[in-house]
Amino acid sequence: MNHSKQNIWTRASDLAARTPESRNRYVDFLRALSIGAVVFGHWLMAAPYVDGGGIQISSMLEHQEWTRWMTWAFQVMPVFFLVGGYSNSISWQSAQRKGQGYSEWLQLRLQRLAGPVLPLILMWVVLAAGAQWLGLRPEMLKVASQMALIPIWFLAVYVAVVVLVPVTFRAWQRHGFISFGLLVCAAVVDDLLFFAADLPAVGWLNYAFVWLAVHQLGYAWRDGFLAGPRQGLAWVLGGGILLLGLITLGPYPISMVSVPGESVSNTLPPKIAMLALGIVQCGLLLSVERPMRRWLAKTTPWTAVVLINSMIMTVFLWHLTASTLAIGGAMLLGNAGLQVSPGSGPWWALRPVWLAAYVLVLLPFALGFGRFERSAAAPRVLPAWRLVSGALLVCSGLALLALDGIAGDGWLGLRTAVVVMPFAGAVLAGINPLR
Repeated sequence: MNHSKQNIWTRASDLAARTPESRNRYVDFLRALSIGAVVFGHWLMAAPYVDGGGIQISSMLEHQEWTRWMTWAFQVMPVFFLVGGYSNSISWQSAQRKGQGYSEWLQLRLQRLAGPVLPLILMWVVLAAGAQWLGLRPEMLKVASQMALIPIWFLAVYVAVVVLVPVTFRAWQRHGFISFGLLVCAAVVDDLLFFAADLPAVGWLNYAFVWLAVHQLGYAWRDGFLAGPRQGLAWVLGGGILLLGLITLGPYPISMVSVPGESVSNTLPPKIAMLALGIVQCGLLLSVERPMRRWLAKTTPWTAVVLINSMIMTVFLWHLTASTLAIGGAMLLGNAGLQVSPGSGPWWALRPVWLAAYVLVLLPFALGFGRFERSAAAPRVLPAWRLVSGALLVCSGLALLALDGIAGDGWLGLRTAVVVMPFAGAVLAGINPLR
């Protein structure tokens, strides 16, 4: 194992040494930081326990209300969309300078984004078949898969955002912050329709308005408009005042993730409170960009960032599958660690043990499936209509799986049509995780 670890670090060190001086290493650091915070937050807040009725899957957000304030630190998906805007502007401009068209650029992006998620879905198909063969109740598979596949909602949204990059980037070039402001206004109107007009269905449009708005801030960062502590802290102040106003005077809850039993969620679908939080987080992190870039110029921290980013999407996609399997293993061992009341002193004392168990189960998945993040696009460039159609089919399938899990009334106890959608979209868009 030590030899394997040394090889992994050596490869990361070699890649780190070849980093061009022009690269903004802080972008890569924030990508690793945001995904790491989400993984740690999910694991920390998970509160499964056993009572007389069997296993209960719950969250600490239900048991101790003070933990809902912690979601302001751990719900950092806005930071990932900020980083996405920065990175997509660089890659899209680079493709244009090289004379590459939209199809060639999009094909490579889709391969790297959607390729790693297909093995995860296939794994759950195998687990579903095994569950049916063992005679497990379909409800157990439904709950387990819902819990494990939560991360793919992000990928469904982000792939759609990537498809729209030529449009959103042109809007930024022509109109600057007006393009951001229009999306903010659209999100506000959408929330007004959601609350005041009692039209919950239109709230789903904010998946586009909120996350595209944060993505536009990534373009602004790339062009130097958010650089320095003065500008960053101004965004923190403005976003903070708005956020506090929304949760104290408005109908928005404190928690920045969904809490079972609450009628309103800031995440499902996203609300302007989530956008305000994103503004605070982005401003705060960008206010310390200069000292962080000096620190990342050192060999050791930068090598660590390169190593983490080489498998970061795999860690994100598989981390709840790992924790689900760890909980299942604890049940097989006589409900070890699951008979402690969530929120009690012993429960918190066991958190490090559970976190270590989750890491141990995740490690082989990260090392084994991380290679799918480094796959390449097909040599033959497909037409744009195929790529866009395939991407939208992948997005639809991932969204439905994230919402309701994999279990259903179809073949092998699956939601067969929903499971097929990401694979059909991958075939249409020429995505091959084995490439």
